[in-house]
Amino acid sequence: MPLTLAALVHHSALKLTVRAGGDHLDVPVRWAHVSELADPVPYMEGGELLLITALKLDAEDPEAMRRYVRRLAGAGVVGLGFAVGVNYDAIPEALVDAAREEGLPLLEVPRRTPFLAISKAVSAANAADQYRAVTAGFAAQRELTRQALSEGPEGLLAALAAQVAGWAALYDASGAVVAAAPEWAGRRAARLTADVERLRERPAPASSVVGGPSGEDRVELHSLGTGRRPRAALAVGTAAPLGTAERYAVHSAIALLTLVTERSRSLHAAEQRIGAAVLRLLLAGQPDHARAVAGDLYGALLDAPFRLILAEAASASAARAHADGHARVAPALQPAAALTGADTDGDPLDGLAETVESAAVRSGEAVLVVPDGERLAVLAVDGGAAVTACQEYALAVQAARTAAREQHTAASDENELVVGMSAPAGPIATAAAYKQAEQALSVARRRGRALVEHEELAAGSVLPLLADDAVRAFADGLLRALREHDATGRGDLVASLRAWLSRHGQWDAAAADLGVHRHTLRYRMRRVEEILGRSLDDPDVRMELWLALKTTSATGD
Repeated sequence: MPLTLAALVHHSALKLTVRAGGDHLDVPVRWAHVSELADPVPYMEGGELLLITALKLDAEDPEAMRRYVRRLAGAGVVGLGFAVGVNYDAIPEALVDAAREEGLPLLEVPRRTPFLAISKAVSAANAADQYRAVTAGFAAQRELTRQALSEGPEGLLAALAAQVAGWAALYDASGAVVAAAPEWAGRRAARLTADVERLRERPAPASSVVGGPSGEDRVELHSLGTGRRPRAALAVGTAAPLGTAERYAVHSAIALLTLVTERSRSLHAAEQRIGAAVLRLLLAGQPDHARAVAGDLYGALLDAPFRLILAEAASASAARAHADGHARVAPALQPAAALTGADTDGDPLDGLAETVESAAVRSGEAVLVVPDGERLAVLAVDGGAAVTACQEYALAVQAARTAAREQHTAASDENELVVGMSAPAGPIATAAAYKQAEQALSVARRRGRALVEHEELAAGSVLPLLADDAVRAFADGLLRALREHDATGRGDLVASLRAWLSRHGQWDAAAADLGVHRHTLRYRMRRVEEILGRSLDDPDVRMELWLALKTTSATGD
């Protein structure tokens, strides 16, 4: 404990006497300072015991003493020591009355006690207290390290909570509570998620102090991680501000948790190289070799149906939409530069990777996240937390994109994302799942959606897939000659062709729909063949004409 005025008064060698403010002696003394200035306040920091002889004070003037004492108390001075037998044989009553009125402790210092002795006593006591705090801090560090090595983050948090006589909680990169101690603290920590999210927006290392829920405690939040964006956060709740020993314990916990959550870059890079190798082997049709390479790290992922997910930033998708449509034989998997451990800085792929990995860690399931050129490739357990997190992330992106479009504002970088998800598959069908994810990604890109699952492609109509400028241009070109003919008023060939195709070439039914004789319809179909220079007996021609008609009708042409 820091030295208090009460302990100083009881110091047998100093012989101090309390003349006023005896009810306020339990305050700690930060330093003993000598000053004969009429106004020493500009040089005070608070917590000092001020020692004077009243050399330059009109100590017998009640009003002057009231102003003097009031200024000292307002500056945080904790006590006033007055040396008698120097300029005054006794402390003037004006000063005693002023100190009593203000509640400021006033100590009488005898002539035989030099101010230096008081300063030494305060300094020695504070040094001893600091030594005790440092010693306790090192002991706490050893205990926290032992718990971290033997019990992991949970044991470390329990030890930290005991050291600070409060509670502690660990948050992942998404702001969700990963662990808390004691157990009841999890509910309290969860209510601080918004504060943790705000802390994550600041460059690491960062910290903040917030009032606990319902004001029942004081909570310190600290970011964890060595990058610009924190990988996790630590919350420490206490009833009062932390002391020196408790501060040492918190700093030790921050260092240890950073090591636990961040891990070494070499280990992370090695895991990513393993993940890339596993996915490459699966795509090459070698599931047994992939399982051998996966080991315990990714082996559980291959024991149940999984989903293969491909994601692109919208800018990359736009560029890819103008490139050739040839499928790639093998993906350019790149295990370098960990997306899964990098700073997101608004990158939508990093944000998705962080979200998926955090969900997998919380649920204890394996997930494989690998950069794939300008894409992100993810292998996640079907129906698991990672897949659900991916779907929810994409829904949030879609909602933000829609809101930005409605408000006529530009979408932020985080909202520029397209995702394609395969149907559930096993290791032997990974190549097919990759192709499904590519197909779904292509459809998401064309439809302007954040996420398309492959199951959606087999449901509903094929017509939305034709909503492409190139398809519409083809349809317009194919039907242009017929429309130009109809524009002259020489017959309704487009409507007649649509009716005939919709009736599968049945003359009577199609003629009835049009309200014309079947011979008239036959004549019109011959004109269609003559104008287009193509035979309607060719099923490919009929198919192209039907799709052209459906495409133009869907766009209102």
